[in-house]
Amino acid sequence: MAQASIGGEPEARRALEELCRRYWPPLRQFICSRGYSETEAEDLTQEFILHLLERSALRKPDPLRGKFRSFLLGALANFLSHERERRLALKRGGQQAHLSIEALGEDVNFGNAALMNGEVAAFDRTWALTIVRAALESVARQYADAGRSELFAVLRAFLPGGHSPPSYEEAASRAGLSVAALTSELHRLRRQFRDGLYAEVTSTVSAPHEIDEEVAHLYHVLLDRGTDFPPARES
Repeated sequence: MAQASIGGEPEARRALEELCRRYWPPLRQFICSRGYSETEAEDLTQEFILHLLERSALRKPDPLRGKFRSFLLGALANFLSHERERRLALKRGGQQAHLSIEALGEDVNFGNAALMNGEVAAFDRTWALTIVRAALESVARQYADAGRSELFAVLRAFLPGGHSPPSYEEAASRAGLSVAALTSELHRLRRQFRDGLYAEVTSTVSAPHEIDEEVAHLYHVLLDRGTDFPPARES
């Protein structure tokens, strides 16, 4: 997020574009929850991201303080509020409403675009699952780069989202390892996953002290719905 806040520089634009690309799913799902069709949601998500990129909304200092998740959700809700006003104006034969950078960048506590608790919870859960998937993909790439994709295919069942993990004895047999060696591999795998999770979260906050806060919130969101999740990062 700090990298994405360096207004106007190509590096900042690329960083912001990458963040938006990664978190497309929660944006699209939130738009769908506001009553738009899947097709409309795809188009509006693209349009919203273009507003952020082309109008440099993130150059403003205020939205940069805090978490990208909170800023993005507030900006999206405000964007949809203006989109609703624009559509109503067109139906009445009026001119297209203008969406200002200032309006887009307001914090989540704004008037007629206020968020309901259920909307925030749903967005946060999709956001958290997106972060988990990104961390899993990072670990999978590390194993692939090391020529150990077959081992990862066995160990993957023990990470979040894995389906019915086998016993350690069965997994060790599949991997061609002893149970002790398998246990060591799983410890290493979980550490890699936690590191990947923290790296992903780090890119979405603007200050170091917010990293642990955001990870704790992510744990809470997922555990609240019964999602299997590994323990917090070891010091």
